[in-house]
Amino acid sequence: MEAWEKVAVKAEFTDSVHGSIACTDCHGGVSTAYDMEGAHEGVTTDPDPLEACGSCHAELSQDHYSSLHGSLDGYYTVLAERSSEEAWPQLMEAFDNHCDSCHASCGQCHVSRPTNAGGGLLSGHDFRGTPPMNLTCTGCHGSRVNDEYKGLNETPGGETYAADVHYNPNGMACFSCHGGDEMHAAQEGDESPHRLDGEAGAACVDCHAAVGGEADTNPQHSEHHLDELACQVCHAIPYKHCYSCHVQQSDEGVAYYTVEPSEMAFAIGLNPDQSEERPWSYVVLRHVPIDPQSFAFYGDDLLPNFDARSTWVYATPHNIQRHTPQNASCDSCHGNAELFLTEDRVLPEELEANQPVIVTEVPSLP
Repeated sequence: MEAWEKVAVKAEFTDSVHGSIACTDCHGGVSTAYDMEGAHEGVTTDPDPLEACGSCHAELSQDHYSSLHGSLDGYYTVLAERSSEEAWPQLMEAFDNHCDSCHASCGQCHVSRPTNAGGGLLSGHDFRGTPPMNLTCTGCHGSRVNDEYKGLNETPGGETYAADVHYNPNGMACFSCHGGDEMHAAQEGDESPHRLDGEAGAACVDCHAAVGGEADTNPQHSEHHLDELACQVCHAIPYKHCYSCHVQQSDEGVAYYTVEPSEMAFAIGLNPDQSEERPWSYVVLRHVPIDPQSFAFYGDDLLPNFDARSTWVYATPHNIQRHTPQNASCDSCHGNAELFLTEDRVLPEELEANQPVIVTEVPSLP
C-alpha cells in the first residue's frame, strides 16, 4: 500500500462513526500512560462483542453469545449425543485445544478476517457492514462451500466440476441468501441447538416460488417429487466428503489434527432430520470427519455412544446445476443404485450409526 493510501484509509476511519470512539474503549489499554508498554497493558486485538459493541449494538451483541457463530453449540450438540457424562471433561479438553478457535466474534467478520483463517484487517480499520465473502465467509467455510460454489473441486480426470449456477455467471455472494438476520440469529431454548433446528435460513423456494405451480411445465416438478425429494437430490453434483479426523498434540504441546484424504461423491439417503421445515424423505448426505477414535489421544472410549448419530449427515451442497446426470431422465435416477447411500458404501464400523439414513431399497420406476 502506498503512503498516500495509508493516509486515506486512516482519514476515512477517523471521520467515521467508529472513528470517534477512543481506541481503549474497544481494545483496552491505559489511555493515560506515557510509554508504549504501559499504554498497551491489557490490550486485546479481538475485543469481546458485548463489551466493545454492546453500548451501541446491544441486541446484536447479546444475541451473538447464543448464535451458532458465537457459541459453537452445534458442535456440542453432536458431541454430546456421541459421548457420555464420564467422558465429557476429557472430550472438552480436546475441544478447547482443537475446535474452540472456530468461533467468530463481531470484529472477525466486520473488521478483520476470522482468526481461524489467519486474521488481518479487511480494509484498514474500516468497519464493513456487509463483509467481503472471499475474506470472511470462505475464510472458515473454504474447503467445502468455497470450492463447491466456485467450481474448484477436481474431477477424477483432472478437470474441475462446474461452479454453482448462482455463482457463475451471476456471481451471487453468500449474503444474497444468508442475510444478517440469519448470521446474527440467537438460538432459542436451553438445549444446545444445531444448524438444522427450526426453519431454514435460506430455501430454494424463497426465489423459485413458481416451482410446482400452474406455470411450471417441468414434469419432474410433480407434487410427488417436491414432497419426497429435497431440491439438491436432483440439482446437486458430486461434492466433498471427509473421513476419520484425529486430534493430537506434538511433544511440545502444539495441537494438530490428521485427516484421511477427502473424496468427491454423490449420495442420496434417507432424511435424518425430517421435520415440518424439512419434510422430504430423501436428501443428499455428506460424510463428516469423525470416527470412534477421533479423540483417542485424550483418553479411552470418549465417544461411547458413537452410534447414536449418523456419520452421513444432511447436506446442502453449494454446487447447484439446472441439468445434472440424475435428472436427465426418469431412469437416470430410478433404479440407479450408484446414486444412493446403500449399505455397501458405508464403513463396517459405521453401519450401526447409519442405519437411519441407509437406503435399503433403491426406488424404481412404477
